[in-house]
Amino acid sequence: MVPWVVSAALLAYVFGFATDWAALVGAMRHADVPLFLAVTAADRLAFFGVWTWLQALAVRKFVREVSFREVFAIRGGSELLRAVSNPLSDAAFFVGLARLTGGRMDAVLGAALIPGVIHFAVMVLQLTIALPLLPGGLEANPDVALTAGVSWAIVAAAAGAAVLAPRFRLPAGGRVRRFLGRIPPRRLLPYVACFALLAVFDVTIQWLASRAFGVPIPWLSLLARIPILYLALTIPSFANYGTRELAWAGLFADHAPRDTLIAYAFATNTLFLLLNVVIGVLFLPRALELLRTVREARAAGEPVPEPLLHDALEG
Repeated sequence: MVPWVVSAALLAYVFGFATDWAALVGAMRHADVPLFLAVTAADRLAFFGVWTWLQALAVRKFVREVSFREVFAIRGGSELLRAVSNPLSDAAFFVGLARLTGGRMDAVLGAALIPGVIHFAVMVLQLTIALPLLPGGLEANPDVALTAGVSWAIVAAAAGAAVLAPRFRLPAGGRVRRFLGRIPPRRLLPYVACFALLAVFDVTIQWLASRAFGVPIPWLSLLARIPILYLALTIPSFANYGTRELAWAGLFADHAPRDTLIAYAFATNTLFLLLNVVIGVLFLPRALELLRTVREARAAGEPVPEPLLHDALEG
């Protein structure tokens, strides 16, 4: 219920006190709707496809062979829950993945930690590279400078924790350390390259989508501030309503009227919500069939067919 409470409070503020409704409706009327819909849909579908593929690849490389199609089915089916809550959707995906791999928690660690940590690292590098290139540098961009500083502090704290971790004997910590110990750093380079390319694609797509909405934000400003947007979206909310609107209005206030930015973010959230429902409806029957097959095979003491689903992606 937390995401609903957070979104309700933020939406009440955004649309009840901080928005000129006439200006918001006017901003929507001046948008190039076909272009906005096309590029925004491409952004959502690309993120779904790349993230799921990388999560499946992490499990295949570091845990056990699973079908790409199996992971896509589970991740796709869980997207239906994203219309209710982002954390609930992620939890459903990890539970399904654990069942698919026989209850192995390292499969969940592989799917969650490897892409998540590398995505965060790429965003930190993105902030660091973009900051000195922004007009005015650090003094004129305190939000980017502060976020970069805090992000590097988190990286330093995580590195320190990894060094000091052997002194502690927490069972869960030991499991994480053993899992990470099986991963040679060089095998993570493809993930770094994929997320770097995805970051460039995402900035370009949002540059096109925002311009289609009448919001001419410079590409470099998007490069520097989109990581801050994604960090803000980690706040639990219903389909990111409220958080995305406030983040866009605050981060890009120098480039467009507040109501236009809110209208753009609201339209993006709504399209993403609809796409999540479509993806979930398409994949959910296959995901349920997959998990039912796994459950019935294990209940009967029979080996689980591998792979349960076949896919051309597996070459």
